[in-house]
Amino acid sequence: MGAVDQEGIARQFWIKSKRHWIFAMYSPFFLSLAAGNLESHSFLHFISQEVHFLKAFAQAYELAEECADDDEDKSAIRKLRERVKDRLKNYETIVREWGFELPPESTSIVATAKYADFLLATASGKVEGEKVPGKIATPFERIKLAAYTLGAMAPCIRLYASICKEIHHLLDPEDSSHIYRKWVDNYCSENFEVSTQQIEEVLDKLSISLTNEELEVLEKLYLQAVKLKVDFLSAQPIVQQTIVPLSGVQGPADFHLTVFCDFDMTCTAVDSSAFLAEIAIITAPRVDLGGSETKLTRMSSADLRKTWGVLSAQYVEEHDQCIESIISSERVGNFNYEGLSKALEQLADFEKRANSRVIQTGVLKGLSVQDIKRAGQQLIFQDGCRGFFQKILRNENSKTDVHVLSYCWCGDLIRSAFSSGDLNVVQVHSNELAYEETISTGEIVRKVECPMEKLQAFNDILKDCNTDCQQLTVYVGGSVGDLLCLLKADIGIVIGSSPSLQRLGDHFGISFVPLFSGMVKKQKELVEGGSPNWKGQPGVLYTVSSWAEIHAFILGS
Repeated sequence: MGAVDQEGIARQFWIKSKRHWIFAMYSPFFLSLAAGNLESHSFLHFISQEVHFLKAFAQAYELAEECADDDEDKSAIRKLRERVKDRLKNYETIVREWGFELPPESTSIVATAKYADFLLATASGKVEGEKVPGKIATPFERIKLAAYTLGAMAPCIRLYASICKEIHHLLDPEDSSHIYRKWVDNYCSENFEVSTQQIEEVLDKLSISLTNEELEVLEKLYLQAVKLKVDFLSAQPIVQQTIVPLSGVQGPADFHLTVFCDFDMTCTAVDSSAFLAEIAIITAPRVDLGGSETKLTRMSSADLRKTWGVLSAQYVEEHDQCIESIISSERVGNFNYEGLSKALEQLADFEKRANSRVIQTGVLKGLSVQDIKRAGQQLIFQDGCRGFFQKILRNENSKTDVHVLSYCWCGDLIRSAFSSGDLNVVQVHSNELAYEETISTGEIVRKVECPMEKLQAFNDILKDCNTDCQQLTVYVGGSVGDLLCLLKADIGIVIGSSPSLQRLGDHFGISFVPLFSGMVKKQKELVEGGSPNWKGQPGVLYTVSSWAEIHAFILGS
């Protein structure tokens, strides 16, 4: 068997499951371990529980080998089982090589037992949603069961390999003081990667003969295994103070968290201007009806589509020219907030001119507020975004406010988008459409058009926040217009990969740091200094690829 194909079923499942396993990476256990300051008794408890996992793996491999039909598959599974048995036999010696003494055998905790029971039930044919006969007679039934068994095992192995590689990248090769380096090195080793790839290769091969329905069952088993492993890691007893989850860094009595975020392409999967354009085109008359014009007479859908196309092309062209004009100046060495603010004034002028063109053309005229709200409820959010807001706003154990700061022309669109997830308490700060009764006039009530106005709204909100608690602010955004707010917040999180934001940030000395890496550093500060220094690094922004990562960091699992 060759290397794992990028389109192999194991690879597909692993990528799809990231929204779940990312919670393991941001667990207090792994973040403290990565920082090198995890209390040793927490680590010893963890490795003593691993014995129970190894025993369950050995049994599951044995059952999977019996079910495999192909001699090559049987041999591969047998080798995997032998490696587990050897590890069990020599576990005490291995742990000593890591620099620790294996504690006396302990009973499994609930989270450990749940995974072990799930795995062995799967390997025995007790699969939810499957009608597996008492006696597995046909070769196809046996192969399917072997695939199910490996599907319940593979993600646990890949999880350790992936997270330890992330940690390994953060370790200084010259620093031997990190007490968990040898443990991390073990899971980054070539031998462990070979074992990880081998189980994934066998899983890929066994899954070839499965039907679509059986593949769906396999995927559910894979995701269930991921969730159970995350639950296990989250259940590890941690007595020390940790930086995660952020909402629990300090007690709720003296800690107030305020989360700000952009809307377009931060919360949503589409830009609201394009969405409003589509509403206008769909609800417009197909042809010019003629007759006398009134203040709210609309263009035909064909004329609207043409006008929107011209406006959109002009916006993109001038935006790119504006960014190029800023970047053509001499690049700074160190972070230069004043220079960035001055440069963004060019962007402010551009955004206001663009909005004036939208008003002058009348493309927003004649929209029904009912149509806007109905369409807003269908607006597609980024994966994991809605779930994050639902959980943070329903968390009774933390004092949290949520504010959306947006250039969007229509606050009603934003409010209706959030209302579909019962998130009416989200506070929206944006521009608004002007209406005559319930029909838009084409005018925009301008409130938030540029980076400086976003920052002013940010500052005003904090000024009006009546609280005696310590304030901690988080801003999530992904566009150039968010830069000043991102830098003003205690924690600025850049989501997505806007080339313009990256180029402008680089030009003015902004450092973009992966969130996990940045929080490992904060965990060190927390243990060494008693509290993380959120204000100590001007010009540093943290980057993420998904809302699941933000959720894991702020709220945990």
